[in-house]
Amino acid sequence: MDKPLQFYSTNLNSENISFHEALLMGQAPDKGLYMPVCIPAIPAAEIDEFRNMDYPGIAYRVILRFLRGEIQDDELMALVKDAYDYEVPLEQVFERKYVMRLDRGPTASFKDFAARMMGRLMQYYLKLENRRLLILTATSGDTGSAVANAFYGLDSIDIVVLFPKDEVTARQRKQMTTLGKNVRVLALDAKFDDCQALVKQAFADPQLAGLRLSSANSINIGRLVPQIVYYFYAYAELAEQGEEILFSVPSGNFGDMMGGVLAMKLGLPVRKFIIATNENNEFPEFLASGKYSKIEPSRNCISSAMNVGHPSNLARLVALYGGMMDEKGILGHPVNMERMRNDIWSVSISDAETRKTIGDAWYRWNLLLEPHGAVGWAGLLRFLGENHRQLADDQLCVSLETAHPAKFPDEIKRITGFDPPLPRSLQGIDDKPEYFSELPNNYTDFKTWLLENYK
Repeated sequence: MDKPLQFYSTNLNSENISFHEALLMGQAPDKGLYMPVCIPAIPAAEIDEFRNMDYPGIAYRVILRFLRGEIQDDELMALVKDAYDYEVPLEQVFERKYVMRLDRGPTASFKDFAARMMGRLMQYYLKLENRRLLILTATSGDTGSAVANAFYGLDSIDIVVLFPKDEVTARQRKQMTTLGKNVRVLALDAKFDDCQALVKQAFADPQLAGLRLSSANSINIGRLVPQIVYYFYAYAELAEQGEEILFSVPSGNFGDMMGGVLAMKLGLPVRKFIIATNENNEFPEFLASGKYSKIEPSRNCISSAMNVGHPSNLARLVALYGGMMDEKGILGHPVNMERMRNDIWSVSISDAETRKTIGDAWYRWNLLLEPHGAVGWAGLLRFLGENHRQLADDQLCVSLETAHPAKFPDEIKRITGFDPPLPRSLQGIDDKPEYFSELPNNYTDFKTWLLENYK
């Protein structure tokens, strides 16, 4: 087998390790995030071959770039076929402007793409090593349900999900709290950033080393690698040979965005990434000014999964553009802002504009969006309006829809006048009993709970 690709920490104070070590560790010991030492290229001729492949076939080719030397080819192919057994619709809205619906998986969220593959890879390596892990993950909405469902029933993994109790919808919550078995859920009177901070503190606590902790948030490189795939899939389905594509990505903790940027660095012909945030506008301000300032506490918007005042994955983006940012958001090395601005355009979308976009999309194009997808679509329309002189009318554009509208029935009904139909994955969930505990936003109480339940 080939020599495994090595991964370094964005804080630059931990040893380089292999993918499977980074996958099982989650966060680096120095609190940094793992990134590949070098990004393997996919030749243009191979990208052109993707046109004749289904989603699992493309996933195998892309993910193999990061796992070569760490897993047998036939084992990886079996895992991707098992993980990706659902459709990935690309809905034409007008001209060559599309919405990619990433909401057809088992929890009706784009997080299924990463969580299902990550869970299978973790189980594969843990069984080889005869080990168990305790996964800690914070969620602002869909991550928790996707990870909980992807890891549910796996016999080598226990999972604890933390969520801000007042900032997820009832259906998002019930996708986590109705499972049981190896899944435990904690509701905190807190923001997502607080939940994430507790998880990171636990990873760095030597007194919890015996619990064998790891993460399933997008701080884990195992979450990012599978998210690269659907950018290649959209290109393979829609683009002419060698054509440049434009993506609009609704962004919160920036894991989805990092998947796209890594796809571009692998060789995908991307003209520009539009990074659309909600009213948590720390990144658009950073891109405009070059100065970074966290939003504390994060602003509560209807696109709840994007209520992030300091995106963890921003450290990875900064690293790709020559800089260094620690876990607190402090820049240690300057970023090449000119290169970043050449690749990325960013905008903040208000709740009022999000609601208007949902209504306009439905009444104008019969396009049903939920709040997060509406932020992405609004960002795309804003970019097209401001840059129409530099763009051809037939510029290929894809905006990501990251969750099923039925997860946000109150907003959709208020705007359109009807309840969005439930996908099969959500049917019956409203009537299931829930199991979760409540904790204060306090590390001592969280640590005590972990030691009482898992030591």
